[in-house]
Amino acid sequence: MGVLGVLLATSACQRSRAVGLPKAVAVRDDGALELTLMSFNVRYENLDDSGPLAWSQRIPGAVRMLRAHAPDVFGVQEALHGQAADLWASLPEFEFYGRGRDDGGTAGEYSGVFYRRDRFELDVRDAGTFWLSDTPEKPGSMTWGNEIPRVATWLRLLDRATGRGFYVFNTHWDHRSQVSRERAALLMARKIDERRQCDEPVVLLGDFNSIESNPGIVYLTGGRSNLAGATRTWKSGMRDTFQTLHPKQRDRRTLHFWRGSLAGNLKVDHIFVSKNGEVREAAILSQEKPMVSDHFPVMARVIFPLD
Repeated sequence: MGVLGVLLATSACQRSRAVGLPKAVAVRDDGALELTLMSFNVRYENLDDSGPLAWSQRIPGAVRMLRAHAPDVFGVQEALHGQAADLWASLPEFEFYGRGRDDGGTAGEYSGVFYRRDRFELDVRDAGTFWLSDTPEKPGSMTWGNEIPRVATWLRLLDRATGRGFYVFNTHWDHRSQVSRERAALLMARKIDERRQCDEPVVLLGDFNSIESNPGIVYLTGGRSNLAGATRTWKSGMRDTFQTLHPKQRDRRTLHFWRGSLAGNLKVDHIFVSKNGEVREAAILSQEKPMVSDHFPVMARVIFPLD
């Protein structure tokens, strides 16, 4: 499996254009962009995971789950190179974009993005990976107290049917350092605000190792937050797809540690979208044994109306 894309510096915001895009049959007649999205922490291929927990035993169920729910775009976290390759080979209808977090090549976990190749085309000039650190362009960099590299992948996709573009960001925040998570929130927001096509919608997927009340998540969703030593509000705050439809659901655990239970509020996997996104469905995909990961995937169906 090759590593796709070239990391480009972000330039001034531009109005979106679709040039020379192959045409496809429209999904909708009104020009709206309808997307089925998923975030899936696959659990890295740990040699201590044996029996039904081993990756070789889990991948058939993971592929069945992905085919059953048929996302248009899904982000993976913790995927080692071989795991990303296994999924890509098993899902030929998808293209993949991502880089290993250790060296910007194939070493270490990926926070990569799969997208349907028949529906979307990658804007190769507007995609890349950055590291959650004070030196985001430096592969493997760590400066916020985390002991392992953390990354985010972004790409701009063009819908072949409508010609409309949108951005996908996928990330995996640190599991121990709150300072790192807060700094990551600020960096993610800045990178989203600096996207070239500033009028296009954004999807933010990931394992944030944070529940909804964490200051970093509060900030990303537009709330007033004491973040990194100051009170801040992000004016471009995003919509939490699950919270929009299920604000009163108490049992919402996604990190279940192989227990397979939704009981509790440890929802660390999230899908956020631009404020103009209309959330039609949102769910935590709990499943019976055999379990596909120690995280439940999350999904959402969102419509971005034609402005």
